[in-house]
Amino acid sequence: MVKADLISKVAEIGITKKQAGEVVDIFVGAIKDALAKGDKVSLVGFGTFCVKTRKERTGRNPRTGEKIEIGEKKVPSFKPGKELKNAVS
Repeated sequence: MVKADLISKVAEIGITKKQAGEVVDIFVGAIKDALAKGDKVSLVGFGTFCVKTRKERTGRNPRTGEKIEIGEKKVPSFKPGKELKNAVS
């Protein structure tokens, strides 16, 4: 499923695809904003979006084999909820 498919599915509630697109954009934007602030977004039964910090580590340049330092980095993370896990198994 791609974003257009999701918009079509949301539009099935009786709104236009343009309105559904705005709803999807607002929803995704709200999650992005919350994660940017360091907050968690928890959708009971679906899952939890959060930000995790990857520690600094030593990597290797694939071309030269030279060791390089990869700095600490914040990355988005998703932990599926029980209902979602059960739905796909």
